[in-house]
Amino acid sequence: MNLCDLPSIQALLERHGFHFSRSMGQNFLIDASVPRAIAEGSRADESCGVLEIGPGIGPLTAELAKRAGKVVSVELDKTLLPVLEETMAEFPNVEILSGDVMKLDLEALIAEKFQGLTPIVCANLPYNITTPVMTKLVNTPSLRSITVLVQKEAAARLTPGSRDVGPFFWELQYRMETAYLFDVPAECFFPQPKVTSAVMRCVRRASPAVAVEDEAFFLKVLRGAFLLRRKTLVNSLSAAFPKLDKAAIQAAIEGCGLPPTVRGEALTLADFAALAAALHP
Repeated sequence: MNLCDLPSIQALLERHGFHFSRSMGQNFLIDASVPRAIAEGSRADESCGVLEIGPGIGPLTAELAKRAGKVVSVELDKTLLPVLEETMAEFPNVEILSGDVMKLDLEALIAEKFQGLTPIVCANLPYNITTPVMTKLVNTPSLRSITVLVQKEAAARLTPGSRDVGPFFWELQYRMETAYLFDVPAECFFPQPKVTSAVMRCVRRASPAVAVEDEAFFLKVLRGAFLLRRKTLVNSLSAAFPKLDKAAIQAAIEGCGLPPTVRGEALTLADFAALAAALHP
């Protein structure tokens, strides 16, 4: 079955009595070149165990199954399970799990399902859960890479070159190397979303981008720097660390060679690491 052919998709969905859920952000790919390019971009091969989130009817799942040692796809919408049972029948290396990825213990799942395989993620993520899902994936240490189709704006914001940086951008860069791969126009989907999509790839670093003595404190400083986005760094950190003297925070900022009125978005990872060291109790 051609899982990107619109008449075939419509017949399949009608046969199973499926109705799209707007709340789940369901948009199915109807351009066969896209799932193929995403699978290729993930660099999945027989040594890999691929975790997929939200397989839909399975066009990307099928492409991954042709390349990877095993594919485990987590689908939240139970009405899609019989559809996937039909469309994935020819792939013995595909396992469909019913559930919410945000509620799963991913390390336990990886240990159980991907023994002897390199665990990676490749998925077409619903736009409305991109940040929480990405945060969970980035903080799952055993995942070696993450290749996702997301809203173009999100991909641009989370890869180098963005002017609209925030705490998650820096947390991502701290742990992973990121790259913007390619755009996916709205007309490649059914139903069509109102925005352009893009594919990005993140590869976990062998060690974090900067050395820090206390990672938890470093991340707290990093997040605190953006707590008050329109305020100076000293004001934002003062709000994030109410027990620290404001004058001491100002002295630490200037001691790191930063301007007294600097804002969080102007700092680099090295700046955040130095500032965390200066502020550490």
